[in-house]
Amino acid sequence: MRRGRFGMPRSAGRLERGAQGGDADGALLLTGIQAREIIAALVSAHGGRLGAITLDQVDAQPGVSTTVTYSCQVRWPDAEVREIVGLSARAGGLSAEDRCGEVFSDGEREVAAWFYPEDPELPGLVRITVAEQACRVLAENGLLGPPLRPERLALHVVGYRPRRNAVVRIEIDGGATVFYVKALATRQLNQAVARLDMLSRARIPVPALLAVTDENLIVLSALPGRAMSHLLFEQKPAIAGEKLVGLLDALPAGLLDMPRHLAWSDATRRYATTVASQLPSESRRLDSLVEAIESGLRGLPPGTEPTHGDFHEGQVHLAGGRVVGLLDVDACGPGRRVDDLACLMAHLSTVQGMDAVQAGRLGVLRTRLIDVFDRRVDPVELRLRTAAVAISLATGPYRTQEPDWQRQTGEILRIAQGWLRAADTC
Repeated sequence: MRRGRFGMPRSAGRLERGAQGGDADGALLLTGIQAREIIAALVSAHGGRLGAITLDQVDAQPGVSTTVTYSCQVRWPDAEVREIVGLSARAGGLSAEDRCGEVFSDGEREVAAWFYPEDPELPGLVRITVAEQACRVLAENGLLGPPLRPERLALHVVGYRPRRNAVVRIEIDGGATVFYVKALATRQLNQAVARLDMLSRARIPVPALLAVTDENLIVLSALPGRAMSHLLFEQKPAIAGEKLVGLLDALPAGLLDMPRHLAWSDATRRYATTVASQLPSESRRLDSLVEAIESGLRGLPPGTEPTHGDFHEGQVHLAGGRVVGLLDVDACGPGRRVDDLACLMAHLSTVQGMDAVQAGRLGVLRTRLIDVFDRRVDPVELRLRTAAVAISLATGPYRTQEPDWQRQTGEILRIAQGWLRAADTC
């Protein structure tokens, strides 16, 4: 761990006071002009010179912590390259995992910093983002035959949530063989493996678990079929609601012994607080939405059904109108069936950037699905929880720094309002 200092330019005085008072979680610090000072100190400590920077991702938990990534142009002694730099700050001081990064301080608060892929909580990420090392990972776990030249591999980062997880698709010989490798934090690994094993034994079509490494990597097979998210605009809906409900009903009872994850709708107020901190102009609307959702769901038990926990169109693979795969089972556990169905409906109602034909076809799919779901769960509860999930999705445009994130956020909140109005008419 490297320790260093970052300067505070005079123009940053307002943020410095905020750090002592209203910026306990570091959101202002890490998204303001002082972030450049921290990144410059990190780059300088490694012998480089910082150029332009662009905010890339923001994961804010108001009052608790903030993690950001920046895309940075860095001039090293031998080349100028694009680097991804991560920063984390916490209200209660840095964690032990934070200190696996490089710690910088202004004398009053500490910030953890790192160069991607050296994420402090994803120790295996470095090994699957460099072709030579990815070859070794596969060979060490008996997944390759003869020694493989790195140039035969193509690595694609499917997703990266700083300090949480990452997924890399490894293609060999142009996709003749495909592996997915997931990098997890230590606290997630054992339960992720246990869930995959349980679901596989129950004949749920999850990816085959091919290897688990000491660096918290799990190597998975590719699923057949195509993700439902790629089939949303088919002229004929690609899946019937009964098939999706049947998949969820087949989840094994053993999941009830897994830790219970907070349902999206149970965290509505927290997500609304996050959105309001990003877009204060929406605070009044968010207060109204949260009050209506919490009032409508008050007194309902947490539920004792096996659930997926993050069920949406990106998680389901289809072929010929059948479900042939289920992804991302890390949140599987006890809950209410309506939460899974509401999660799917919220995702399907907040798809952005469609033309008129696509919007019409997706509307047909939503109508057919909700007609089925309404026969399985309480229609009012389904719509209330769908509105709640939509609020959680409203944090996405800012987190991923979409160019028009304010407009997208407002549109998602309008969609949430629409679901509340629909609940009133049931």
